[in-house]
Amino acid sequence: MRTQSGNTARVVVIGAGMAGARLAARVPGVTVIGEEEHAPYNRVLLAEVLAGRYEPDVIALPPAEVRRGVRVVRIDRADRLVHCDDGSVIGYERLVLATGSNPVLPPLRGLGHILPDGVHPFRTLDDCLALRAAVRPGVRAVVIGGGLLGVSAARALAECGAQVVLAQQGEHLMERQLDAESAGLLRSHLEALGVEVHTECRVRGLRCTDGATPAVRAVELADGYELEAEITVLACGVRPRTGLAQAAGLDVRKGVVVDDELRTSDPYIHAVGDCAEHRGTVYGLAGAALEQADVLAEVLAGGSARYEGTRALTRLTLRSPAAVPVAAGVAGAPGGLDLAAFGDSRPMPGDDVIRLADATRGAYRTVVVRGDRLAGGVLFGDLAAVGTLARTWQDDEPLPADMSLLHLLTNDGGF
Repeated sequence: MRTQSGNTARVVVIGAGMAGARLAARVPGVTVIGEEEHAPYNRVLLAEVLAGRYEPDVIALPPAEVRRGVRVVRIDRADRLVHCDDGSVIGYERLVLATGSNPVLPPLRGLGHILPDGVHPFRTLDDCLALRAAVRPGVRAVVIGGGLLGVSAARALAECGAQVVLAQQGEHLMERQLDAESAGLLRSHLEALGVEVHTECRVRGLRCTDGATPAVRAVELADGYELEAEITVLACGVRPRTGLAQAAGLDVRKGVVVDDELRTSDPYIHAVGDCAEHRGTVYGLAGAALEQADVLAEVLAGGSARYEGTRALTRLTLRSPAAVPVAAGVAGAPGGLDLAAFGDSRPMPGDDVIRLADATRGAYRTVVVRGDRLAGGVLFGDLAAVGTLARTWQDDEPLPADMSLLHLLTNDGGF
């Protein structure tokens, strides 16, 4: 097996995101191919770059050898070759798909394959830098989507001085992580920063200017109301990038299907990160991507490591811009807000729920106990107990029969 350049790499990784960079740091001699011109970076910190708190070089990951600005267009499984858009062909002994995910573009009227001026996805460093260049004090910005990404974007835009409206279709913010009460506290915090929050709010379309280069002017809601917008941020979730895998004939469902060795339906091809589906789950989380890369590094080294799934903790810190006064009694005032969520915080029939709230200090804690195990929880404003709770949940061990459930929230000394 020979390539146009006359060599074959032991391991080729398609994708230079967090999973691909982590694998390159763990496995010697890996060839990494990345579409972006930037060196690998920590996408978890993109909101900090948008807010102007960090410059792009601050979020760079440890150096890795990456062929930047190169896109793989085809995988030849029979000859174990990858064909790139620059005409190069690279052979592999093992191939790793770390192609990540694409932002979901919602089916909105006025939104086509070419985005109107002023409409921004928020997924890559280029997205972030383009958005940062467009923001100025007083600009009207609408963020569509009230998940973790949308909340982070709204906070960062407010910190830049924009007039921000956050439109969330669901009943409350961050529905995947938070219960209604903690989501209400988060909403109060954002509103204290000047963000106008609309929940149970369905967006119907965009109103744009006419002409060869349309520009967004308003976001149209299903009830006919319009939100003026010079900038619109799409934070409607992500979808695994599986096009290469599908074209190569690999097993793809929601993501590229992998086993406990992160191996696809082709024994010479693995997948990790946002594009991978393991035991029916596509995680879409940085923590899972890094854990999968670590396991695969051991597998490629001949070890017996197996990936059993990830029990991920979500953390969010919202700092209060100095120019925006934060109301007394709002969680995290005046320095900001700290939030952590894990597992399933929405109780099912028969679950035990323990809550502690301190309105004066803006602190809230809740955990859900299902049977004899910790199912999930939320900590808001005061994270002193997060380490103990996260370990208890991640270990998935039965809780001591003689332990008071209240002790779960107060073993750090309580409020």
